[in-house]
Amino acid sequence: MTSNTRVVVIGAGLAGVRLARRLGELGVPAVLVGEEEHVPYNRVLLAEVLAGRYAPEVIALPAPERLVRGRAVCIDRAGRRVQLADGTEIAYGTLVLATGSNPVLPPLRGLFGPGRTELPQGVHAFRTMDDCLGLSAAVRHGTRAVVIGGGLLGVSAARALARRGAQVVLAQQGERLMERQLDPTASRLVLRHLTELGVEVHTESRVRGVRCVEGAVRSVEMADGYALGADLVVLACGVHPRVGLARDAGLAVHKGVIVDDELRTSDPHVRAVGDCAQHDGQVYGLAAPALEQAEVLAGLLAGTPAGAAPAEGAVPGYRGTRALTRLTLSPAGSPGGPLGSDGRPGPGGRPSPGGPLDLAAFGEQTPLPGDDVVQLTDATRGTYRKVVVRDDRLVGGVLVGELGTVGALARAWEGAEPLPADGAPLLHLLTNDGGS
Repeated sequence: MTSNTRVVVIGAGLAGVRLARRLGELGVPAVLVGEEEHVPYNRVLLAEVLAGRYAPEVIALPAPERLVRGRAVCIDRAGRRVQLADGTEIAYGTLVLATGSNPVLPPLRGLFGPGRTELPQGVHAFRTMDDCLGLSAAVRHGTRAVVIGGGLLGVSAARALARRGAQVVLAQQGERLMERQLDPTASRLVLRHLTELGVEVHTESRVRGVRCVEGAVRSVEMADGYALGADLVVLACGVHPRVGLARDAGLAVHKGVIVDDELRTSDPHVRAVGDCAQHDGQVYGLAAPALEQAEVLAGLLAGTPAGAAPAEGAVPGYRGTRALTRLTLSPAGSPGGPLGSDGRPGPGGRPSPGGPLDLAAFGEQTPLPGDDVVQLTDATRGTYRKVVVRDDRLVGGVLVGELGTVGALARAWEGAEPLPADGAPLLHLLTNDGGS
Protein backbone atom coordinates (compact mmCIF):
# COMPACT_ATOMS: atom_id res chain seq x y z
CA MET A 1 0.00 0.00 0.00
CA THR A 2 1.54 3.33 -1.04
CA SER A 3 0.65 6.69 0.43
CA ASN A 4 -0.24 8.22 -2.93
CA THR A 5 -3.02 5.67 -3.50
CA ARG A 6 -4.28 5.35 0.06
CA VAL A 7 -7.53 6.97 1.18
CA VAL A 8 -7.59 8.16 4.79
CA VAL A 9 -11.02 8.82 6.30
CA ILE A 10 -11.23 10.91 9.47
CA GLY A 11 -14.35 10.14 11.47
CA ALA A 12 -15.86 6.77 12.38
CA GLY A 13 -19.52 7.72 12.27
CA LEU A 14 -22.13 6.47 9.81
CA ALA A 15 -20.63 8.25 6.79
CA GLY A 16 -17.01 7.41 7.56
CA VAL A 17 -17.67 3.73 8.24
CA ARG A 18 -19.87 3.31 5.16
CA LEU A 19 -17.24 4.97 2.97
CA ALA A 20 -14.31 2.93 4.33
CA ARG A 21 -16.21 -0.34 3.98
CA ARG A 22 -17.38 0.43 0.44
CA LEU A 23 -13.86 1.37 -0.60
CA GLY A 24 -12.60 -1.93 0.80
CA GLU A 25 -15.24 -3.80 -1.20
CA LEU A 26 -14.16 -1.91 -4.33
CA GLY A 27 -10.50 -2.71 -3.80
CA VAL A 28 -9.35 0.76 -2.78
CA PRO A 29 -6.89 0.86 0.18
CA ALA A 30 -8.51 2.85 3.00
CA VAL A 31 -7.68 3.71 6.60
CA LEU A 32 -10.41 4.89 8.98
CA VAL A 33 -9.39 7.14 11.88
CA GLY A 34 -11.83 7.26 14.80
CA GLU A 35 -11.23 9.07 18.08
CA GLU A 36 -13.86 7.35 20.24
CA GLU A 37 -12.77 4.36 22.30
CA HIS A 38 -15.95 2.49 21.43
CA VAL A 39 -16.38 0.44 18.30
CA PRO A 40 -18.14 2.42 15.56
CA TYR A 41 -21.87 2.61 16.22
CA ASN A 42 -25.12 3.90 14.78
CA ARG A 43 -25.62 7.27 16.43
CA VAL A 44 -29.25 7.37 15.31
CA LEU A 45 -30.07 4.60 17.81
CA LEU A 46 -28.49 6.15 20.93
CA ALA A 47 -31.92 7.06 22.31
CA GLU A 48 -32.88 3.38 22.18
CA VAL A 49 -29.78 2.54 24.23
CA LEU A 50 -30.66 5.25 26.75
CA ALA A 51 -34.24 3.95 26.95
CA GLY A 52 -32.89 0.49 27.80
CA ARG A 53 -34.20 -1.22 24.68
CA TYR A 54 -30.79 -1.97 23.18
CA ALA A 55 -27.44 -2.80 24.71
CA PRO A 56 -24.59 -0.68 23.27
CA GLU A 57 -23.19 -3.59 21.28
CA VAL A 58 -26.48 -4.03 19.44
CA ILE A 59 -26.02 -0.72 17.59
CA ALA A 60 -22.40 -1.42 16.62
CA LEU A 61 -21.50 -0.95 12.94
CA PRO A 62 -19.45 -3.50 11.00
CA ALA A 63 -15.91 -2.19 11.33
CA PRO A 64 -13.77 -1.72 8.21
CA GLU A 65 -10.55 -3.67 7.77
CA ARG A 66 -8.23 -0.89 8.93
CA LEU A 67 -9.34 1.20 11.91
CA VAL A 68 -6.91 3.48 13.74
CA ARG A 69 -7.83 4.87 17.16
CA GLY A 70 -6.78 8.46 17.59
CA ARG A 71 -7.78 12.11 17.35
CA ALA A 72 -6.65 13.99 14.27
CA VAL A 73 -5.20 17.36 15.27
CA CYS A 74 -3.46 18.66 12.15
CA ILE A 75 -3.57 18.27 8.37
CA ASP A 76 -0.32 18.87 6.48
CA ARG A 77 -1.76 19.53 3.04
CA ALA A 78 1.62 20.15 1.40
CA GLY A 79 3.04 16.87 2.68
CA ARG A 80 -0.31 15.05 2.53
CA ARG A 81 -0.10 13.79 6.05
CA VAL A 82 -2.48 13.74 9.02
CA GLN A 83 -1.09 14.09 12.53
CA LEU A 84 -2.84 12.49 15.49
CA ALA A 85 -2.80 13.70 19.08
CA ASP A 86 -0.31 11.00 20.10
CA GLY A 87 2.18 12.16 17.45
CA THR A 88 1.37 9.46 14.90
CA GLU A 89 1.43 10.63 11.29
CA ILE A 90 -0.56 8.97 8.51
CA ALA A 91 0.19 9.69 4.86
CA TYR A 92 -2.64 9.92 2.37
CA GLY A 93 -3.28 10.18 -1.34
CA THR A 94 -6.85 11.35 -0.75
CA LEU A 95 -8.10 12.58 2.60
CA VAL A 96 -11.81 12.44 3.45
CA LEU A 97 -13.24 14.49 6.29
CA ALA A 98 -16.22 12.76 7.93
CA THR A 99 -15.82 14.60 11.22
CA GLY A 100 -19.54 14.95 11.89
CA SER A 101 -20.92 17.59 14.23
CA ASN A 102 -20.67 18.78 17.80
CA PRO A 103 -23.52 19.51 20.21
CA VAL A 104 -24.45 23.15 20.70
CA LEU A 105 -23.71 24.19 24.28
CA PRO A 106 -25.89 27.23 24.99
CA PRO A 107 -24.47 30.25 26.83
CA LEU A 108 -26.30 29.51 30.08
CA ARG A 109 -25.36 31.24 33.30
CA GLY A 110 -23.49 28.84 35.56
CA LEU A 111 -22.70 26.30 32.85
CA PHE A 112 -19.02 27.17 32.74
CA GLY A 113 -17.01 29.14 35.27
CA PRO A 114 -13.72 31.01 34.94
CA GLY A 115 -11.08 28.60 33.68
CA ARG A 116 -13.54 25.69 33.64
CA THR A 117 -14.34 23.89 30.39
CA GLU A 118 -15.98 20.74 31.76
CA LEU A 119 -19.73 20.56 32.19
CA PRO A 120 -20.90 20.49 35.82
CA GLN A 121 -21.73 17.13 37.37
CA GLY A 122 -25.20 16.08 36.25
CA VAL A 123 -25.19 18.17 33.06
CA HIS A 124 -24.89 16.14 29.87
CA ALA A 125 -24.83 16.64 26.15
CA PHE A 126 -26.42 13.81 24.18
CA ARG A 127 -24.32 13.17 21.10
CA THR A 128 -21.85 10.33 21.71
CA MET A 129 -21.85 6.87 23.23
CA ASP A 130 -20.00 8.26 26.26
CA ASP A 131 -22.79 10.83 26.69
CA CYS A 132 -25.37 8.05 26.47
CA LEU A 133 -23.58 5.79 28.95
CA GLY A 134 -23.06 8.69 31.35
CA LEU A 135 -26.77 9.47 31.28
CA SER A 136 -27.67 5.81 31.69
CA ALA A 137 -25.46 5.53 34.76
CA ALA A 138 -26.90 8.69 36.30
CA VAL A 139 -30.63 8.10 35.82
CA ARG A 140 -32.63 6.33 38.49
CA HIS A 141 -36.34 5.87 39.10
CA GLY A 142 -37.56 9.25 40.31
CA THR A 143 -34.50 11.20 39.10
CA ARG A 144 -35.47 14.81 38.36
CA ALA A 145 -34.37 15.36 34.78
CA VAL A 146 -34.65 18.57 32.75
CA VAL A 147 -34.21 18.36 28.98
CA ILE A 148 -33.38 21.69 27.34
CA GLY A 149 -34.52 21.71 23.73
CA GLY A 150 -37.66 20.38 22.07
CA GLY A 151 -36.32 19.35 18.70
CA LEU A 152 -35.78 15.84 17.40
CA LEU A 153 -32.96 15.12 19.85
CA GLY A 154 -34.75 16.63 22.86
CA VAL A 155 -37.94 14.67 22.23
CA SER A 156 -35.92 11.46 21.87
CA ALA A 157 -33.99 12.10 25.09
CA ALA A 158 -37.09 13.07 27.10
CA ARG A 159 -38.96 9.97 26.02
CA ALA A 160 -36.01 7.69 26.76
CA LEU A 161 -35.51 9.16 30.25
CA ALA A 162 -39.23 8.85 30.99
CA ARG A 163 -39.10 5.21 29.98
CA ARG A 164 -36.32 4.78 32.56
CA GLY A 165 -38.58 6.14 35.31
CA ALA A 166 -37.21 9.67 35.57
CA GLN A 167 -39.40 12.66 36.37
CA VAL A 168 -38.83 14.58 33.14
CA VAL A 169 -39.43 18.23 32.33
CA LEU A 170 -38.79 19.37 28.77
CA ALA A 171 -38.16 23.09 28.21
CA GLN A 172 -38.57 24.32 24.64
CA GLN A 173 -37.88 27.93 23.68
CA GLY A 174 -40.06 27.72 20.57
CA GLU A 175 -43.83 27.69 20.53
CA ARG A 176 -44.13 23.95 19.79
CA LEU A 177 -42.16 20.71 19.69
CA MET A 178 -40.06 19.81 16.64
CA GLU A 179 -41.17 22.98 14.91
CA ARG A 180 -38.52 22.62 12.19
CA GLN A 181 -39.82 19.23 11.11
CA LEU A 182 -43.54 19.10 11.96
CA ASP A 183 -46.65 21.13 11.36
CA PRO A 184 -48.79 22.23 14.37
CA THR A 185 -51.11 19.21 14.30
CA ALA A 186 -48.23 16.72 14.27
CA SER A 187 -46.48 18.66 17.04
CA ARG A 188 -49.58 18.38 19.22
CA LEU A 189 -49.61 14.61 18.79
CA VAL A 190 -45.96 14.39 19.85
CA LEU A 191 -46.83 16.56 22.85
CA ARG A 192 -49.69 14.22 23.74
CA HIS A 193 -47.42 11.21 23.45
CA LEU A 194 -44.86 12.73 25.83
CA THR A 195 -47.55 13.86 28.26
CA GLU A 196 -48.99 10.34 28.43
CA LEU A 197 -45.52 9.18 29.42
CA GLY A 198 -45.51 11.68 32.27
CA VAL A 199 -43.20 14.24 30.66
CA GLU A 200 -43.99 17.83 31.70
CA VAL A 201 -43.54 20.02 28.61
CA HIS A 202 -43.02 23.79 28.73
CA THR A 203 -43.02 25.56 25.37
CA GLU A 204 -42.07 29.22 24.81
CA SER A 205 -39.86 28.83 27.86
CA ARG A 206 -36.34 30.22 27.79
CA VAL A 207 -33.72 28.80 30.12
CA ARG A 208 -31.47 31.40 31.71
CA GLY A 209 -28.98 29.31 33.65
CA VAL A 210 -28.18 26.37 35.86
CA ARG A 211 -27.49 26.51 39.59
CA CYS A 212 -24.79 24.24 40.91
CA VAL A 213 -23.74 23.38 44.45
CA GLU A 214 -20.20 22.06 44.93
CA GLY A 215 -19.89 21.45 41.20
CA ALA A 216 -23.15 19.50 40.82
CA VAL A 217 -26.34 20.77 39.22
CA ARG A 218 -29.27 21.40 41.53
CA SER A 219 -31.75 23.40 39.48
CA VAL A 220 -32.45 25.05 36.14
CA GLU A 221 -33.35 28.74 36.20
CA MET A 222 -35.94 30.00 33.73
CA ALA A 223 -36.05 33.50 32.26
CA ASP A 224 -39.28 34.25 34.15
CA GLY A 225 -37.52 33.55 37.46
CA TYR A 226 -39.02 30.11 38.02
CA ALA A 227 -36.61 27.36 39.07
CA LEU A 228 -36.90 23.68 38.12
CA GLY A 229 -35.30 21.27 40.57
CA ALA A 230 -32.87 19.02 38.71
CA ASP A 231 -30.60 16.09 39.45
CA LEU A 232 -29.89 15.70 35.75
CA VAL A 233 -29.85 18.17 32.84
CA VAL A 234 -29.68 17.19 29.17
CA LEU A 235 -28.56 19.79 26.63
CA ALA A 236 -30.39 19.03 23.38
CA CYS A 237 -30.01 22.41 21.71
CA GLY A 238 -28.92 21.24 18.28
CA VAL A 239 -25.59 20.55 16.62
CA HIS A 240 -23.12 22.41 14.44
CA PRO A 241 -20.73 20.97 11.84
CA ARG A 242 -17.34 20.02 13.19
CA VAL A 243 -15.08 22.08 10.94
CA GLY A 244 -12.17 23.13 13.15
CA LEU A 245 -9.70 20.71 11.58
CA ALA A 246 -10.66 21.86 8.08
CA ARG A 247 -10.54 25.54 8.98
CA ASP A 248 -7.12 25.21 10.61
CA ALA A 249 -5.88 23.54 7.42
CA GLY A 250 -7.01 26.51 5.35
CA LEU A 251 -9.89 24.79 3.57
CA ALA A 252 -12.92 26.81 2.49
CA VAL A 253 -15.52 26.71 5.26
CA HIS A 254 -18.86 28.46 5.64
CA LYS A 255 -21.51 26.66 7.70
CA GLY A 256 -19.72 23.42 6.85
CA VAL A 257 -16.74 22.37 4.76
CA ILE A 258 -17.66 23.51 1.25
CA VAL A 259 -17.71 20.71 -1.34
CA ASP A 260 -18.61 20.45 -5.02
CA ASP A 261 -20.58 17.75 -6.83
CA GLU A 262 -17.62 15.37 -6.47
CA LEU A 263 -17.56 16.12 -2.74
CA ARG A 264 -14.20 17.78 -3.23
CA THR A 265 -13.12 20.64 -0.96
CA SER A 266 -11.03 23.65 -1.99
CA ASP A 267 -8.07 21.24 -1.94
CA PRO A 268 -8.44 18.65 -4.75
CA HIS A 269 -6.83 15.99 -2.54
CA VAL A 270 -9.34 16.48 0.30
CA ARG A 271 -13.01 15.47 0.20
CA ALA A 272 -15.76 15.79 2.84
CA VAL A 273 -18.98 13.86 3.55
CA GLY A 274 -21.69 13.75 6.19
CA ASP A 275 -22.64 16.29 8.82
CA CYS A 276 -19.49 18.38 8.32
CA ALA A 277 -19.97 18.86 4.56
CA GLN A 278 -21.80 21.76 2.92
CA HIS A 279 -23.00 21.00 -0.60
CA ASP A 280 -24.77 23.58 -2.75
CA GLY A 281 -25.23 25.77 0.33
CA GLN A 282 -26.83 23.05 2.45
CA VAL A 283 -25.66 21.14 5.51
CA TYR A 284 -28.05 18.23 6.00
CA GLY A 285 -27.18 16.83 9.43
CA LEU A 286 -29.17 13.65 8.71
CA ALA A 287 -28.20 10.02 8.25
CA ALA A 288 -29.65 9.45 4.77
CA PRO A 289 -27.68 12.21 3.00
CA ALA A 290 -24.50 11.18 4.82
CA LEU A 291 -24.86 7.59 3.64
CA GLU A 292 -25.70 8.66 0.09
CA GLN A 293 -22.65 10.92 -0.03
CA ALA A 294 -20.46 8.06 1.20
CA GLU A 295 -21.77 5.74 -1.52
CA VAL A 296 -21.27 8.32 -4.25
CA LEU A 297 -17.76 9.19 -3.09
CA ALA A 298 -16.75 5.54 -2.85
CA GLY A 299 -17.73 5.13 -6.50
CA LEU A 300 -15.89 8.27 -7.54
CA LEU A 301 -12.70 7.29 -5.74
CA ALA A 302 -12.85 3.76 -7.12
CA GLY A 303 -13.60 4.99 -10.62
CA THR A 304 -16.90 3.09 -10.63
CA PRO A 305 -19.81 5.41 -9.82
CA ALA A 306 -22.24 3.98 -7.28
CA GLY A 307 -25.67 2.99 -8.53
CA ALA A 308 -26.78 2.84 -12.12
CA ALA A 309 -24.41 3.90 -14.88
CA PRO A 310 -24.79 7.58 -15.74
CA ALA A 311 -26.29 8.60 -19.03
CA GLU A 312 -23.88 9.13 -21.90
CA GLY A 313 -21.93 12.36 -21.41
CA ALA A 314 -23.10 12.76 -17.81
CA VAL A 315 -20.59 13.43 -15.08
CA PRO A 316 -21.06 11.15 -12.04
CA GLY A 317 -21.36 12.99 -8.79
CA TYR A 318 -23.55 14.04 -5.91
CA ARG A 319 -26.61 16.11 -6.75
CA GLY A 320 -28.08 16.52 -3.29
CA THR A 321 -30.48 14.38 -1.25
CA ARG A 322 -34.22 14.71 -0.86
CA ALA A 323 -33.97 14.08 2.86
CA LEU A 324 -36.70 12.54 4.98
CA THR A 325 -36.69 13.06 8.76
CA ARG A 326 -37.68 9.85 10.54
CA LEU A 327 -38.05 9.16 14.25
CA THR A 328 -39.00 5.71 15.46
CA LEU A 329 -38.84 5.06 19.19
CA SER A 330 -40.03 1.67 20.33
CA PRO A 331 -40.97 0.69 23.87
CA ALA A 332 -38.38 -0.63 26.26
CA GLY A 333 -38.07 -4.38 26.37
CA SER A 334 -37.86 -6.84 23.54
CA PRO A 335 -37.68 -5.44 20.00
CA GLY A 336 -41.06 -5.55 18.36
CA GLY A 337 -44.16 -3.95 19.74
CA PRO A 338 -45.40 -2.01 22.72
CA LEU A 339 -45.56 -3.60 26.10
CA GLY A 340 -47.25 -7.00 25.80
CA SER A 341 -48.22 -6.42 22.17
CA ASP A 342 -47.00 -6.78 18.61
CA GLY A 343 -46.68 -3.11 17.78
CA ARG A 344 -50.39 -2.53 17.15
CA PRO A 345 -52.67 -0.45 19.39
CA GLY A 346 -53.80 -2.07 22.60
CA PRO A 347 -57.37 -2.80 23.70
CA GLY A 348 -59.84 -0.16 22.60
CA GLY A 349 -57.76 0.77 19.57
CA ARG A 350 -55.62 3.38 21.31
CA PRO A 351 -51.85 3.04 21.79
CA SER A 352 -50.84 2.41 25.36
CA PRO A 353 -48.83 5.13 27.10
CA GLY A 354 -45.19 4.42 26.33
CA GLY A 355 -46.06 2.67 23.08
CA PRO A 356 -44.06 3.35 19.94
CA LEU A 357 -43.58 6.87 18.66
CA ASP A 358 -43.23 6.82 14.89
CA LEU A 359 -43.12 9.91 12.73
CA ALA A 360 -41.81 11.08 9.39
CA ALA A 361 -41.57 14.44 7.66
CA PHE A 362 -40.39 15.22 4.15
CA GLY A 363 -40.46 17.96 1.56
CA GLU A 364 -42.82 20.92 1.71
CA GLN A 365 -45.51 20.65 4.36
CA THR A 366 -47.01 24.12 3.87
CA PRO A 367 -49.19 24.23 0.74
CA LEU A 368 -49.01 27.05 -1.78
CA PRO A 369 -52.10 28.50 -3.46
CA GLY A 370 -53.41 25.92 -5.89
CA ASP A 371 -51.88 22.93 -4.11
CA ASP A 372 -54.01 19.97 -3.09
CA VAL A 373 -53.82 18.73 0.51
CA VAL A 374 -54.91 15.28 1.64
CA GLN A 375 -55.21 15.02 5.42
CA LEU A 376 -56.37 12.11 7.58
CA THR A 377 -56.59 12.26 11.37
CA ASP A 378 -57.61 9.57 13.84
CA ALA A 379 -57.69 11.13 17.31
CA THR A 380 -58.49 7.82 19.00
CA ARG A 381 -55.42 6.06 17.66
CA GLY A 382 -53.26 9.18 17.74
CA THR A 383 -52.43 9.06 14.04
CA TYR A 384 -52.10 11.93 11.57
CA ARG A 385 -51.23 11.93 7.90
CA LYS A 386 -50.96 14.91 5.58
CA VAL A 387 -49.49 15.14 2.11
CA VAL A 388 -49.20 18.10 -0.26
CA VAL A 389 -49.68 17.57 -3.99
CA ARG A 390 -48.61 20.15 -6.57
CA ASP A 391 -49.13 19.73 -10.30
CA ASP A 392 -50.04 16.07 -9.71
CA ARG A 393 -46.76 15.43 -7.89
CA LEU A 394 -46.21 14.66 -4.21
CA VAL A 395 -44.09 17.53 -2.85
CA GLY A 396 -44.15 16.84 0.89
CA GLY A 397 -45.88 15.40 3.88
CA VAL A 398 -45.90 14.70 7.58
CA LEU A 399 -47.06 11.49 9.26
CA VAL A 400 -47.42 10.51 12.92
CA GLY A 401 -48.53 7.14 14.28
CA GLU A 402 -48.24 3.69 12.76
CA LEU A 403 -46.26 4.31 9.62
CA GLY A 404 -46.49 1.33 7.33
CA THR A 405 -47.03 3.92 4.57
CA VAL A 406 -43.73 5.77 4.85
CA GLY A 407 -41.65 3.71 2.45
CA ALA A 408 -44.10 3.89 -0.43
CA LEU A 409 -44.86 7.59 0.08
CA ALA A 410 -41.16 8.43 0.30
CA ARG A 411 -40.51 6.59 -2.95
CA ALA A 412 -43.34 8.50 -4.65
CA TRP A 413 -41.89 11.77 -3.37
CA GLU A 414 -38.28 10.97 -4.28
CA GLY A 415 -39.25 9.80 -7.75
CA ALA A 416 -41.19 13.02 -8.42
CA GLU A 417 -43.37 11.12 -10.90
CA PRO A 418 -46.90 12.35 -11.69
CA LEU A 419 -49.59 10.73 -9.55
CA PRO A 420 -52.60 9.03 -11.17
CA ALA A 421 -55.35 11.56 -11.81
CA ASP A 422 -58.03 9.73 -9.79
CA GLY A 423 -55.97 9.90 -6.56
CA ALA A 424 -56.94 6.36 -5.54
CA PRO A 425 -53.37 5.02 -5.16
CA LEU A 426 -52.44 7.96 -2.93
CA LEU A 427 -55.46 7.40 -0.70
CA HIS A 428 -54.57 3.71 -0.55
CA LEU A 429 -51.05 4.56 0.61
CA LEU A 430 -52.33 6.93 3.29
CA THR A 431 -54.81 4.44 4.70
CA ASN A 432 -52.70 1.29 4.43
CA ASP A 433 -50.82 0.28 7.59
CA GLY A 434 -49.19 -2.82 6.20
CA GLY A 435 -45.56 -2.86 5.18
CA SER A 436 -43.22 -0.12 4.04
